[in-house]
Amino acid sequence: QVQLVESGGGLVQAGGSLRLSCAASGSIFNINDMGWYRQAPGKQRDLVASITSGGRTTYADSVKGRFTISRDNAKNTVILQMNGLKPVDTAVYYCNAWIMSGAGVARNYWGQGTQVTVAS
Repeated sequence: QVQLVESGGGLVQAGGSLRLSCAASGSIFNINDMGWYRQAPGKQRDLVASITSGGRTTYADSVKGRFTISRDNAKNTVILQMNGLKPVDTAVYYCNAWIMSGAGVARNYWGQGTQVTVAS
């Protein structure tokens, strides 16, 4: 069984910073892409940032220059550093990862979500 456990959400004033962390645990052979998505009330879940096992990153246009995604492959962890937060960044943030539990096909996993609220 594989689990993704997130931490680091909370309430922050506009312009502030938060650091989200997601740790994968369980039967893990290899982790491919990892990423963060977010979902605001009444809206669809959208990609915020992703990172390959080799470190190549992708960002939503709305967060470029403000958010930074990184990973520690030895610890099966992905980090999202969020600076210059805006009220529009308010959402539930979900960790996502493609994980192989053995030789074969990678499966997609989601964390439970962590609330980020940015006050104006």
